[in-house]
Amino acid sequence: MKEKVLERLLRYVKIDTTSDSSSTTCPSTEKQFDLARVLEAELKEIGLQDVSLDEHCYLMATLPANTEGVDPIGFIAHMDTNEDVSGTNVNPRIIENYDGKDIVLNEELGIVTTVEDTPELKRFVGEEIIVTDGTTLLGGDDKAGIAAIMTAMEYLVNHPEIKHGEIKVGFTPDEEIGTGADKFDVEKFGAKYAYTLDGGAEGELNFETFSAALATVSIKGKNVHPGSAKNKMVNALYIAGKVMELFPEDERPETTEGYEGFYHLNELSGNVDGAKMIYLIRDHDKAKFEARKEFFAAKIAEITEKYDGRVSVEIHDQYYNMRDEIEPVMHIVDIATEAMKELDVEPVVIPIRGGTDGSKLSKMGLPCPNLFGGGINFHSKNELLVVSSMVKASQLVVKIAEKFATR
Repeated sequence: MKEKVLERLLRYVKIDTTSDSSSTTCPSTEKQFDLARVLEAELKEIGLQDVSLDEHCYLMATLPANTEGVDPIGFIAHMDTNEDVSGTNVNPRIIENYDGKDIVLNEELGIVTTVEDTPELKRFVGEEIIVTDGTTLLGGDDKAGIAAIMTAMEYLVNHPEIKHGEIKVGFTPDEEIGTGADKFDVEKFGAKYAYTLDGGAEGELNFETFSAALATVSIKGKNVHPGSAKNKMVNALYIAGKVMELFPEDERPETTEGYEGFYHLNELSGNVDGAKMIYLIRDHDKAKFEARKEFFAAKIAEITEKYDGRVSVEIHDQYYNMRDEIEPVMHIVDIATEAMKELDVEPVVIPIRGGTDGSKLSKMGLPCPNLFGGGINFHSKNELLVVSSMVKASQLVVKIAEKFATR
């Protein structure tokens, strides 16, 4: 499996699939079709059936069952990459027998992945790892998941002695901008349960995510020549600074962990005349999530009154914690943990401090825990993948399919 997973990953990451949160189309970028069409052809070549790519860039396929009486299950990954760091001209580099020291990604630009900033590196001594050249992200989120699923499907086709039920494969666009499952046709997909392969380091297993909301704060200023601005100018950027002070410093992403929620200023743009602030509101607990939104709206109302109605906010929910939908069918989590142990992988069951397509899919009637893909430092130039963990992810797909057929 190693040769197949590695070859696929290196090929997939070179295809630019960056999504665009400012777009109103689905997919948000046409270039996501570039990878979708490659995968469409590969699925057919491998021998899967009912391969379909729709106008919104949702790709689905079926591996028919070779035994009876097994619930159909699915494996899902997303094709897009995060827009915060370039995904154009990705140039991956393989480091064999990693020595445990700082990794110089780009000497000219001074881009280094340090052991101090990434202590997880100590676990990978002696491993074969894939890194970037320091100018782009790698794209293992989630092309490692895609490579693992594709390789597992090919393996199952070539090893019919492994009994399995009907297996559905789904690749989605725009997960990184929170709309990856919006047009996913659960009924057409046809699985009773599914797993996303969108997690991090080896062993990671998630069935809890944040509940998420997006708050857009708009500020109207009044621009006057600074030489005659007294009692006339209203500086929207100054007001934006006051908005930042409204929310606790110890409730930001950089000061929280585990089940702790936060308010995150994700984007600030504008000038004296007008400004826009994008906040992410997150919490695992439903009651706390609702309370956070109410607190945010109340604080904006206060500053709106102070500045004569110049500040407004729109808050809309993005996705919800999938735990409520998965807990009634926890056997699908149990199967995954059992499968990991049989592969000598220690399960690490942790909540996601974010979301996956599974967050929405679970609410849409498709319970969907999340499995590891084998990487760390996603969404950054310091992203890396551990080759042996990618292989384990692919083996895990095979093992889960087998265990569904034998339980």
